[in-house]
Amino acid sequence: MDSVYEAGRRGAAWRKLKRAFATLDVVITAAERGHGRRAGVLSDYTFAVWSEGELLDVGKAYSGLTDAEIATMTERLEAVTTERRGALHRVRPTVVLEVAFDGIQRSKRHPSGFALRFPRIARIREDKPPEEADDLATVRRLFEAQVASGHREEPAKKSSRKRNLNQLGLFGGDGGDED
Repeated sequence: MDSVYEAGRRGAAWRKLKRAFATLDVVITAAERGHGRRAGVLSDYTFAVWSEGELLDVGKAYSGLTDAEIATMTERLEAVTTERRGALHRVRPTVVLEVAFDGIQRSKRHPSGFALRFPRIARIREDKPPEEADDLATVRRLFEAQVASGHREEPAKKSSRKRNLNQLGLFGGDGGDED
């Protein structure tokens, strides 16, 4: 408690604590081999939520499990792999994870239209079948709640931002509304 804070420096006296915004129960849809010491195991997990009977990806996580859990998960996912494309293993939806995250943002990358910010695996949900994982309506409600609370806001549309920069004379335009 008596240590001095030094901006930009890490040390043993200070610890960063992140409190998750929320958690979701998600289903693993794909896995990839890690890098470095995790190159031989499936440690990067793409996960999804339900929408009208279909799983739609909302993110990818690779932290939160122990080495032993990752080794067990590798065996488990290799047994349910349906397709391989390079390092990517598409898997049957059999494993549920509880994933903690700092927020939700809109995404063009994921079919769900959303992406979890800074996701990390909280635990493997052995007690829950894939059919009981969360759905897209839950993700949407959490997104709307975070925006309403000011936790995270939707980014401004590019055209609006460019227009604002034009009006300020910062974009090099004539201040008009053209993009």
